[in-house]
Amino acid sequence: MARRRPEVLEEDKNRKMNGESLREALKIFEFVSPYRWSLIGGLVLLFVSSMVFMLFPFLIGKMMDIASGKGFYELSLNDIFWLMFAVLLAQGVVSYFRVLLFARLSEKGIADLRVALYEKLVTLPITFYEKNRVGELMSRLTADVERLYNAFSITIAEFLRQILLLLAGLIFLGTQTPQLALIMLLTFPVAVILGMFFGKWIRNLSKERQQSLADTNVILNETMQSISVVKGFSNELFETIRYGKSNDKMVKIALKFAQGRAVFATFIVTILFGALIFVIYEGAVLIQEDKMTSGDLVMFTFVTAIIGGSIAGLGNFYTELLGAMGATERIREILAMESEVDAHDPILNQELKRLNGNIEYENVHFNYPTREDIEVMKGISFQIKAGQKVALVGPSGSGKSTIMQLLLRFYKIKSGDIKVDGKSVFDYNISAFRKNFAIVPQEVILFGGTIRENISYGKPEATEEEIIEAAKQSNSWEFIKKFPDQLDTVVGDRGIKLSGGQRQRVAIARGILKDPSILLLDEATSSLDAESEKVVQDALNKLMEGRTSIIIAHRLATVRDVDCIYVIDGGKIIEQGTHEELFAIENGAYAGLAKLQFEAI
Repeated sequence: MARRRPEVLEEDKNRKMNGESLREALKIFEFVSPYRWSLIGGLVLLFVSSMVFMLFPFLIGKMMDIASGKGFYELSLNDIFWLMFAVLLAQGVVSYFRVLLFARLSEKGIADLRVALYEKLVTLPITFYEKNRVGELMSRLTADVERLYNAFSITIAEFLRQILLLLAGLIFLGTQTPQLALIMLLTFPVAVILGMFFGKWIRNLSKERQQSLADTNVILNETMQSISVVKGFSNELFETIRYGKSNDKMVKIALKFAQGRAVFATFIVTILFGALIFVIYEGAVLIQEDKMTSGDLVMFTFVTAIIGGSIAGLGNFYTELLGAMGATERIREILAMESEVDAHDPILNQELKRLNGNIEYENVHFNYPTREDIEVMKGISFQIKAGQKVALVGPSGSGKSTIMQLLLRFYKIKSGDIKVDGKSVFDYNISAFRKNFAIVPQEVILFGGTIRENISYGKPEATEEEIIEAAKQSNSWEFIKKFPDQLDTVVGDRGIKLSGGQRQRVAIARGILKDPSILLLDEATSSLDAESEKVVQDALNKLMEGRTSIIIAHRLATVRDVDCIYVIDGGKIIEQGTHEELFAIENGAYAGLAKLQFEAI
């Protein structure tokens, strides 16, 4: 079973840092600009902390000199000890406030980014979600935001810190021990550069192992989630073999990774430590020749270790920064997209004009953006007067649901027009326009909160009495009041704690409370048993009273009493009329379908 692998690692590996990419990436700083004083303060403390840290090897070296009988400004060992303790205390205080400032910067800045990203996602059009897999999108954006969080809280600060330590260390060695510094510069860079190449090789092997492990876990996750399907097809052996092959592949990569780590460990012991031993040997020779003190050698060794750590750290943090740049690019791409609605539109806080509900389709042609080669609507034209109930029937894929989606302006039409109350739907403010609609779909998905929150979703400011009245009219109150927590009963993820009929009635209560001008019912009772269907249909009849209603139905018995039935096939209206008129058409499409259903009953 083929799976699409995440592309993030490969993108980051091939990404280069240049002036243009850096300028683009820096645009993400607009989210931390309100907290720029935290950034400035953190950077100042970072500089102070790095410079204070460099005092430790200097004082340790002088401690060794004093112990060897060489004085340093008439200070004793105890004086040096307490001075180091004071430096350590200062370092701790500075580090504490530096971490707090960068934490404030990252937490608040990334929180603002999350809100901006969430607002952008909920205001993007339906077409965006048709072109992107939501699960993959959410996973990717979550990882991207986390990378930016790490960049602002740790990576940027540590990257700058390593640069400061490297520069300070080199200047320090050049002024304090110039002879050993020259020897180190001739030997250490070669060893460090080789070490960085080895480290990159090890990281790539580690990424391969992690990817292989992720693929193996995907099989495990899929199998556990679809265990009933696996058992229904008696495919336990097939899944076991599939998992075993993936696991074997992971083991091969893991052993290769272990071999790489073994080679790297050997390199560290022989090359890097060998270079260090050579430099220390040269230092010992200089001590023997009285060209430097033992304290200078100790100081040199400590500073050299700091420089080596800084170079290794720069490689790691550079990779992290490249990943963060990639994350900013993907996030900025989404933030730059054109929103369908404005979540802060002031018109939404005003008293909205209620539509009457006269609907007219005028020779509408339409292709889905993801399927431009297939014409779904082929000149649809019909009228619905305010307060009428009409039904759309026809085979699956004929275009019934598309008619509703176009009315809600989920898509732009190719040609023709759709009018409500004599005005093109595309001339209305989209948010104000949709406020006049309520939809009850076939598969109701409730939010994971309480029944109260789900019913009041269409009217958040509703009172307790209004919510209960809507529940009563939807025939929901009879089962709600039996729950110990009544309206405060938690429905679970997607409403899983309620039955199908209960979820439908809660959705109907939501529609009743919203009191829309136009009601859209998309096969609202097709998945229910006979008893639940009767209760739900009664609730739907109450909901449809006094408002324009468009009903998609496969069960023709539920639409016998509507004002008009439109039979859709192949993106065209092939028949229209009342139930009696269509049933009387000999060899008609509706009559044939109705006879099959009613005879089955």
